[in-house]
Amino acid sequence: MPEPLPPDPAVAYDGELQTLLSTADRDLARLDAIASLLPNPDLFVAMYVRHEAVLSSQIEGTQSTLEDVLAYEADALRDNTPKDVEEVVNYVRAMNHGLARLADLPLSLRLLREIHAELMQGVRGGDKSPGEFRTSQNWIGGQGSTLATAAFVPPPPHELMNTLGALELFLHEARSTVPLLVRCGLAHAQFETIHPFLDGNGRVGRLLITLMLCEDGALSRPLLYLSLYLKAHRAEYYDRLTAFRHQGHWEPWLAFFLRGVSVTARVATQTARDIVALREAHRAQVAKNAKALVLLDTLYRQPTISVNKVAQALACTFPTAAKLVRDFEARGWLRELTGYERNRLWRYQPYLDLFHQDALDAMVAHPFAAPLVTGSDPA
Repeated sequence: MPEPLPPDPAVAYDGELQTLLSTADRDLARLDAIASLLPNPDLFVAMYVRHEAVLSSQIEGTQSTLEDVLAYEADALRDNTPKDVEEVVNYVRAMNHGLARLADLPLSLRLLREIHAELMQGVRGGDKSPGEFRTSQNWIGGQGSTLATAAFVPPPPHELMNTLGALELFLHEARSTVPLLVRCGLAHAQFETIHPFLDGNGRVGRLLITLMLCEDGALSRPLLYLSLYLKAHRAEYYDRLTAFRHQGHWEPWLAFFLRGVSVTARVATQTARDIVALREAHRAQVAKNAKALVLLDTLYRQPTISVNKVAQALACTFPTAAKLVRDFEARGWLRELTGYERNRLWRYQPYLDLFHQDALDAMVAHPFAAPLVTGSDPA
């Protein structure tokens, strides 16, 4: 059974935790500021949401990549397309649904159920009561584990609504007394401890963080996702959650969480800067060609594309679209994926390289090799 929130005794904001909170607040504000300066921030957001969907789903065991998702969205299913790509696409839809609903529905148990229903629709685990809190006992453990051998057993069904009701109350009543990022960290850990759904708890719990930040206005767009950080530090993540649950070690968990916020915000800020630089460089090279400029903007919205899709987006003939694609391919901007003579597909490779998994993993693997606060200011 989870301890009630807010913690009692209260979280001790000693020197380190206060510094981490201040730094995370600053890094988050910088990310929100640079997002507002992007020429078309919604294009960046759409890509970032997809990337988060891939990472969050990979934590749960999916094999799909960002390239698989983009090809799926381009109606280009291939023989080697992972079957679990729909789980990632569902994650994107669940996030977008949650953000849209915040306009007329506060963050609540009802909204979490709606998000879960979107997440689990028609995919693995879709037979486990999508959109409904569990009415049976679940547990966390390795394959073949039982209730007796599980690594963690969340609250029994008859206690579930009491714990969830307390969490919902905390989400609303603590807004004036607990700092936002601390509230996010506590709420995420509490949600994962309650484990209210039969499947999909990890993904919903990570979405909860972003939804809280957007609802509170700390982010004008959903740009902070911790899956990359949690994936790179998975063992510590589980260790901190376990200590949070069993020993009441709130402060070490929050220190880990706040470091993750800072690192993730910095990575996203740098990615945003790189996108701006790439867009300006490529636009400068085709500045006198109006259709080429439109194609560039189209590629930021849909980086995997066919000649037919180009012709539709530009309202031009197929030969004109094919000529533009050949030009972009010659410049090294588009990479042909299929090797076919017909039904060919191209990818805007320089843009996708900015989200390359290995490079991003490296950025968070050892994020504090340099001092977090006293190091150079990334702004």
